[in-house]
Amino acid sequence: MTGPELTRRGFLAAAAGAAALTTTGWAPAAALSSDAPGVTLPPPPDFPDGIPLFQQGYENWVREIVFDDVWTCTPADARDVVRLANWAHAHGYRLRPRGTMHGWSPLTLVPGQNVERVVLVDTLTRLNHVTVAPSAEPGRATVTAGAGALLMSVLTALQDNGLGWANSPAIGELSIAGVLAIDAHGATLPADGEAVLPGASFGSISNLVTALTAVVWDDTRREYVLREFPRADPQIRPLLTHLGRVFITEVTLQAGPNYRLRCESRTDIPWRELFAPPGSPGRTFERFVARSGRVEAIWFPFTDTPYLKVWTPTPTKPPQSREVTGPYNYPYSDSIPKPLTDLLGQIVSGVGSATPLFGQTQLATFQAGLAATGGHDLWGWSKDVQFYLRATTLRMTAGGGVVITKRANIARVIHEFVSWHHTRQQELRAEGRYPINGPFEVRLCGLDDPTEVTVESSGPPTISALRPRPDHPEWDTAIWMNVVGVPGTPGMPAYFREMERFMRSNYRGDYATFRPEWAKGWAFTDEAGFLDPETIEAVIPQTYRDGVPVGDDWDSARAEYNDLDPHRIFSNPLLDRLLP
Repeated sequence: MTGPELTRRGFLAAAAGAAALTTTGWAPAAALSSDAPGVTLPPPPDFPDGIPLFQQGYENWVREIVFDDVWTCTPADARDVVRLANWAHAHGYRLRPRGTMHGWSPLTLVPGQNVERVVLVDTLTRLNHVTVAPSAEPGRATVTAGAGALLMSVLTALQDNGLGWANSPAIGELSIAGVLAIDAHGATLPADGEAVLPGASFGSISNLVTALTAVVWDDTRREYVLREFPRADPQIRPLLTHLGRVFITEVTLQAGPNYRLRCESRTDIPWRELFAPPGSPGRTFERFVARSGRVEAIWFPFTDTPYLKVWTPTPTKPPQSREVTGPYNYPYSDSIPKPLTDLLGQIVSGVGSATPLFGQTQLATFQAGLAATGGHDLWGWSKDVQFYLRATTLRMTAGGGVVITKRANIARVIHEFVSWHHTRQQELRAEGRYPINGPFEVRLCGLDDPTEVTVESSGPPTISALRPRPDHPEWDTAIWMNVVGVPGTPGMPAYFREMERFMRSNYRGDYATFRPEWAKGWAFTDEAGFLDPETIEAVIPQTYRDGVPVGDDWDSARAEYNDLDPHRIFSNPLLDRLLP
C-alpha cells in the first residue's frame, strides 16, 4: 500500500457528513465526580456510600447512540451491585450495565431517552475476575468470570490451562456478560464426520454456561438479593440470553481441550461459483463447510470475488503455513489507505456513484494486505486464529439476521439471499441510488444443543436466536447473514427494512425460520432500526412462540423477567416495548 495511512478512527474522522458520524472527534468525556464543577445532571440522592459515582459520556460502537453526560458508577463487587439495585428501587432510578459498549442495538440506552434517572454500572473496572478450574475428567473443566471480564481474558486464561472453546466471536474486547446478553457466537460448525470434543459447543456462548449469579428481587425479603442459578434450574434458561433485562454479576462456563487451527484466506473465487445453488460443481461454500466446518465470506459491493476465510482443525503445522502466537494477525484491517478515506468522504457527502469504486478499493486493500503480511495461510492455537477483528475496526451499521435450517440447505439459503441482494443492488444502481456501501457477510454455527452441555441441564436458552425448534429436529444449522454500510447513507434503513421482510417471508414454513441477531439491526422502518412497532410488539415475540411448547417460550421468559425484576430497574424504553 502506498501513500499516507490513517487509523480507523482517522478514517471515520475523514468521513464527516454521515449523520451518525457527525460526532467524529467526540469521545466520552473525562469522568466528573458527582460534586465536581461542570456536572450537568441532578445528583442522584442518597447514593450508596463507598461506590464511586461520576458523570461521563456514552457512545455505542457504531456511534449511533451518543450521550455527552450519563451518571456512571464503579461497584467493587457483586454486593455493591445489590446495594445499587435496592437504592435504585427506593429512589425510582434505573440501572444499566456498561461493558465495552461494542454493539449496535439500543439494549443499554435508547437514542434520545431522558437519562436523568439512569445510572450506568461499570462492570469492566472491578467486576472482571477470571478463575479456571481444570479437571482430569474430559469436558468437566470450567472457567468462572466476573461480568466485566473481557472475552480475551477468559480465553487467555483457558489457553494457559490447555483449554478452549470451539466457537467464539471474532473480537476479544467484549465483556462476558455482554456476550451472554445477546447470545454471541462464532463461525464454527463441525466438518463432515468431525467428532465434537467433550466440553465444546458449536452454538452460542450462552450454551456453555453451567451456572450464573444474578441480582434478583426476593419477594419474601422485599429487596433485591444475589442468587445463584445452576444450569439444572429451569429459571436459568431465560437468563442465559436476556437482552439486558437482568443483571448478571458472575458466570461459570464449561471448556474443552484447546486445539490448533489453520486459517486459509483467499479472494480468487467468483461469487457466482462460491454462492452457487446446491449441488453445483466447483469451489462452493457448501463444499468448504463439508471439509472444514468453519467458513466465513465477506463480499464487498460491486466486486466479483468475495474474501473467504476457512478454518480447519490441524494438529500439526503445515509446511506452507505461518505460525502465529497471538491474536489479531491482519494489521492491514486496522490501517486504512488514503484512497479509501477519499472515496468514503465522497460517499457520505452525497456522491453515491463512488460506491462501486469504494467496494472495489476495499477488496483491493484486503488483497494487498494479505500479500504483504503473509496472511493467506496462518496456523496457531484456536484463540489466536479466531480473534481477528479489533474493536477499532471500521464502524459500520448492520442489518440482517440468522436463518435456522438443516445443514443440507446451506447452499440454497445463501444462494437465494445473494441472488436477491445482487438483483436489488443492480436495480437501484440503474436508478442512481446506492443505499449499501459495505459488504455482505455470511458465517455459520450450530444451534444451542442441550447434548453439548456437560452438566445436568434444564434446556437451551429460551430466547437465544440459536434455540432449537422441537417441531423441526432436523434443523441443526444457523446461517448468519448481514449487510453493512456507513451510518447515515441515504436509503440504507429502507433497504434494511426491505431486506428484513424478504428474509422473513422467504425463510419460513418447513424450510427454515428467520430470527433477529440481537446485537445488530432489526425492526427497521424507512428511517431507522428498532422502531417498527409491528416487528417489536408482534413479529419477534411470535418468532419465539413458533414450534416450542406453551409455557416455555417468549411469554414465559417475559414473565420470569418481571418476577425477578418486578420494579423494572433493569430495563429501558426499548425493552419496555419488546418485553413489557
